[in-house]
Amino acid sequence: MSKNYDEIKQKLRGSICPVITPFKANGEVDFEKQAELINWQLENGTHAISVTGTSGEPSSLTTEERVQVMENAMKAIDGRVPFAPGTGSVNHDETMYLTKKAEEMGVDAAMVIVPYYNKPNQEALYNHFKTVADSVDIPIIIYNIPGRTAQNMEVSTMARLVKDCPNIVGAKESNKDFEHVNRVMLNCGRDFLLYSGIELLCYPMLAIGGAGSISATANVEPKRVAEMHDAWEAGDVKKAQDLHYELMNLNDVLFKDTNPAPVKAALGMMGKIEPVLRMPMGLPSKELQAEIRETLKEYDIDAPNQM
Repeated sequence: MSKNYDEIKQKLRGSICPVITPFKANGEVDFEKQAELINWQLENGTHAISVTGTSGEPSSLTTEERVQVMENAMKAIDGRVPFAPGTGSVNHDETMYLTKKAEEMGVDAAMVIVPYYNKPNQEALYNHFKTVADSVDIPIIIYNIPGRTAQNMEVSTMARLVKDCPNIVGAKESNKDFEHVNRVMLNCGRDFLLYSGIELLCYPMLAIGGAGSISATANVEPKRVAEMHDAWEAGDVKKAQDLHYELMNLNDVLFKDTNPAPVKAALGMMGKIEPVLRMPMGLPSKELQAEIRETLKEYDIDAPNQM
């Protein structure tokens, strides 16, 4: 393994916030708000930034908008923390294009989702990811989210990719099957960067040797999510456990509708963004919005804006 990949395995750890894509009321990407959100994240201890993952509504963006969102994030981060944008797509050529664009920008890693809707078989998944990984020199993080893609990358497929592609350094597992996650760690190597994409598994992932989490909740409460990882790294297991349970109610309410709708509603209430999603997505029901507001109060999160 090259020195660069060893370095990223030391750097890309902790709370990686998958920052939402803010839109203006007219539906245009709000690049100024995006930069403000990133600065707010870093002020509150977030360890790394991702964009255009699930929380960033990538399928509602044009390919060039995705490039622009990555470029704007890169500029806002300005080298302060690692940057690992999502470059995957349902379309292979688009994935290749976006991943190469990310490499040209100088990102620290690219996160590539298992293609959604198409449901490729395991051999097809292997060929897709190997082709993408072989086309660039930057580290690749596999994003396995079977609840959204309708296809699970099997442990054997992931292990084969890790063996054959030195720059595949980790995986975001949004997988509720924790047995599967443990087997990923066993078969891909204990130095494999394993991130939780399931909020209630962020702490348990650390306990089995995971590198951190890529949690949508960090969009709303970055400080406590980062502190949980900091506590674990400092050896303060009780504090990490306490924060895990403290965050549970917020985690739950933010996933009572499809991500990132509740997160955007919360950020709108907090005055951070215009609460706008592009169709076919939409805001949560008024009932859920009321529940989100009450939950924010429980966490002493200021939410002055009416929806």
